Amino acid sequence: MPSVAVPVFALACWLASYLIGRDPRRRLLWRAAAALVAYAVGVAAWTIAPAGPVAEVFLCVPALLWAGVAIGLLPEEMPERAPLDRGWLVTSAVFLAAVIVAPGAIRLVAVAPLVGGLVLLWRFRERVRPSVLPAAVTVVALLYTFTLVALLVPIDLGAPALVLAAAGLDLAVLGYLVAVSDATEAGERLWPDLRRSATGAAMGALLVGGLATLTMLAVPDRWLVTVLQFVIVGVVMAYAGLFGPVRRGLDRIAFPHDDRLRQDRQALALLSEALPRRRERHTLLAVSEDEFRRLTGQALDNFGDLARLLRSPLIDLPTVDRRLTGENAEKPMARALQLRAVLQESVARLKPDGLFGTTEEWRHYNALHYCCVVGLRPYDRKPVGDGLDRDSRRALEWFRRYVPRRSLRQWQREGAAMVAARLWGDLMRTDPRWLTRAGTLAAPPTRSS
Repeated sequence: MPSVAVPVFALACWLASYLIGRDPRRRLLWRAAAALVAYAVGVAAWTIAPAGPVAEVFLCVPALLWAGVAIGLLPEEMPERAPLDRGWLVTSAVFLAAVIVAPGAIRLVAVAPLVGGLVLLWRFRERVRPSVLPAAVTVVALLYTFTLVALLVPIDLGAPALVLAAAGLDLAVLGYLVAVSDATEAGERLWPDLRRSATGAAMGALLVGGLATLTMLAVPDRWLVTVLQFVIVGVVMAYAGLFGPVRRGLDRIAFPHDDRLRQDRQALALLSEALPRRRERHTLLAVSEDEFRRLTGQALDNFGDLARLLRSPLIDLPTVDRRLTGENAEKPMARALQLRAVLQESVARLKPDGLFGTTEEWRHYNALHYCCVVGLRPYDRKPVGDGLDRDSRRALEWFRRYVPRRSLRQWQREGAAMVAARLWGDLMRTDPRWLTRAGTLAAPPTRSS
């Protein structure tokens, strides 16, 4: 059992950590990671007590979490998303209680929410990106259901260790599909970054996982030793998946009083992490107008996060090129800073004449300038108001008192569409050779209208 359990445990721990490290703000990634962690705990419990109730419960939990993943694959701007998320939380809690108290094969009721999530995914499949996700997720979810049946139903379908490994492979494929969805949503490349992380995880698994397996085989029937070996493997795999965040955390501990050193190291780390996830320059020409509008809104949402702007396809906009000369034109960090400046100027063009106002003509500017550029968070329990100028404080109070969260989000989407329309027009007027650097022009000529 250890020779099978340790590798699949390591795979689940690494992939869960990698998903969280991609974007800790996305609930979809946390749900997928939680499913993988639950499976890993189930594998460890099965190794200690095969077919025990604790192992069976933890192996059923991923089905409940993947129902939430299926819902999370739907676009966040859908009005149905919020009630669906709440419904999934309530339903999962009810079915989790049933799984805990139910015996044996009755625990298969955990699959019911997953079936509901897949039905919703197919119902709104035209809104899911990429379009192959509903079919791929359904196939892998069915395979995982078959492995649960083989583990929980008292029939002989082969060695339990191999069935557990098959379940782990199914969950790993589902985790990969979620990573594909996240990369598509962010306009990034997935494979180079995934390969980099997987290489480190494989080296750690061979070294630490191999020693852990030998230790378990040499000292059988010692549950404390087995638990400690799984903990060690889990820590190493988490480090491999969360290498960037862990490194930044260590810098804060090692250099608590050297802000300049930390900032310089952080800038280099952000650049090294962003490069494998950046798309090629020429892909911006193939983006549709709707996709360009979505990417612009995403860049405005990430205005204060330079790491995400480094990975945005908009970093290769022609208007960014025009602002850079010489070696700076090829430096990603310089391009990200210029993209931020372009977005700020585009938002400034939405400002009406006169002093600060809250009339209808001010709504789009206020929503983008104060909540994206300035970075106000009006709906936090204790919003930060220190260091704000007079207009920013007035805007913060106005948002909190008179603007519902949904209205603010709608104004941000509408304002982002206005900014995107201006940038899209500039992109369409630019010679494609300038964007792909296929020509040797000194300045970007424009197409004749």
